[in-house]
Amino acid sequence: MKVNLATYNNNRYKPGSFIKRGVWYFVNLIFFKSGFFPFYKLKVAILQIFGCKMGNNIFIKPNVNIKYPWLLKIGNNVWIGENVWIDNLEMVTIGNNVCISQGAMLICGNHNYKKSTFDLMTNPIILEEGVWIGAKAIVTGGVTAHSHSVLTVNSVISKNMDAYTIYVGNPAIKTKMRSIL
Repeated sequence: MKVNLATYNNNRYKPGSFIKRGVWYFVNLIFFKSGFFPFYKLKVAILQIFGCKMGNNIFIKPNVNIKYPWLLKIGNNVWIGENVWIDNLEMVTIGNNVCISQGAMLICGNHNYKKSTFDLMTNPIILEEGVWIGAKAIVTGGVTAHSHSVLTVNSVISKNMDAYTIYVGNPAIKTKMRSIL
């Protein structure tokens, strides 16, 4: 058997109406993916209009790509760095005091390479209180990063992260405990 992308069918996945997704596409392009709009409070207001549940004191740097704000929940005191991609085909929950560094990716979707139809598979992501996702790190769908865990620069995680634990590499492995002074 071979992969036959002509048989790929994504009709079961319904992340929102065509109009809602279309309007968001252009709003995201102008206000979030652009480097010309650095105003945090207006970005927060726009996300709320599109259904994002948000806390206070949220900083969203330029060139951030958010797939569907209605599938996003952000706590208090959150920093989202430049060039972050939140590909939230499912719910992404970002807890309080979370830092997502430059170029990091949260990817909720993947494809089933075992099927000739290459079916879409989606799973949520949860980043609990105090989590730090390092620059250019990747978190895949189905992952819960437990309280104060750290994923270091350029690392890739596809399994749950233990609380107060530092993960390094691709695939990311536990290296040591995080102690906070």
